[in-house]
Amino acid sequence: MRIVDVCAFHSPQGGGVKTYIDQKIGLGPELGHEIVILAPGDRNETIVHGPHARTVTITAPRLPVDRRYWYFNDQSALHRALDEIAPDFVEVSSPWRSASMVEAWQPQVPRALVMHADPLSAYAYRYLEPLMKREHIDRRFDGFWEHLRRLGNSYDRVVCASRELRDRLAAGGVANTVLHPMGVQEGVFSPANRNADVRRALLERCDLAEDAHLLLGIGRLSAEKRWPMVVDAVTAASAQSPIGLVLLGAGKQRDRILRHIGGNPHIRVLEPERDRQRFATILASADALIHGCEAETFCMAAAEARASAVPVIVPDRGGAADHARDGAGVTYRSASAVSAARAIGQLLAGLPTKPQERVPAPQATMRDHFVALFADYEAARGGFADVA
Repeated sequence: MRIVDVCAFHSPQGGGVKTYIDQKIGLGPELGHEIVILAPGDRNETIVHGPHARTVTITAPRLPVDRRYWYFNDQSALHRALDEIAPDFVEVSSPWRSASMVEAWQPQVPRALVMHADPLSAYAYRYLEPLMKREHIDRRFDGFWEHLRRLGNSYDRVVCASRELRDRLAAGGVANTVLHPMGVQEGVFSPANRNADVRRALLERCDLAEDAHLLLGIGRLSAEKRWPMVVDAVTAASAQSPIGLVLLGAGKQRDRILRHIGGNPHIRVLEPERDRQRFATILASADALIHGCEAETFCMAAAEARASAVPVIVPDRGGAADHARDGAGVTYRSASAVSAARAIGQLLAGLPTKPQERVPAPQATMRDHFVALFADYEAARGGFADVA
């Protein structure tokens, strides 16, 4: 198949979506498919990644709230690009405007909406749930639910990477929902990457000795990630035993997060590590991964931690919660620093005294993910019934 990913979230400085796209570009051709990423950008351009993979950008404005990203604003240009590429299958990575634009494209080509974002959890629930129940919030945002239900009827698949999101969309009347959990990059993440010198150096950055615990936080420095809440939880848990927290990330909330840390020498914010092998070493060298966002559609960092035998401390809602199963970590009440602090203490108290005793939890690879996903797309092309 020639698979076109209409990717409004494309950015060279992106996070989880960029990692996902890079894996698709690498693995898609190996699995016998041609991959075309169709994205907004500063200019019309084609970047060839290999014999059967390329990125095509359409001139578009940058997103005012985050200048690292662009957004599709010309439906006719998008339709012309799709006509020229002539896909066998179309994916759309955003439930916003680009999904409606592709919905309006006339050729009878099967298409999937891939839920790389959960706007209700990231915005509506995050801001309003302290004030009202979730069902009341859903009623207030019924217009967006109607939009999702219309897309579900127009698209052959609505792909979800977490059980909670798939179940919530299906319960809300969104048709054609399917579960396709993602995985980790093959051959990169392993407990064998653990490095005592790296761990010691990171704890030194936190002004702590190597007998302290090292927590790692990974992700974009944005409001929905709830890093200030994580900082509060780690600070509270540190009253029981010394804990260093290293946050790896970039984003517009950096200054706010630094102000919230308030000069605490045991918490450091570092730039993301783009080299995958060095990143895998840093991750495997931590005692645990902590995450604050309940709006994750999968949470790649938590999956990579599982594969590295690093336990996770994650909220009980959203895609991150899936990665605490099978004894791979603990969950806490979403958005609660008090609950998160208790979870930190619970997990650290139960860690093996010898790091080599840690065993990675079962975790699929991205190859597993794409084999299953593309087989589902083939089924959609063949007119098979929904396989959810």
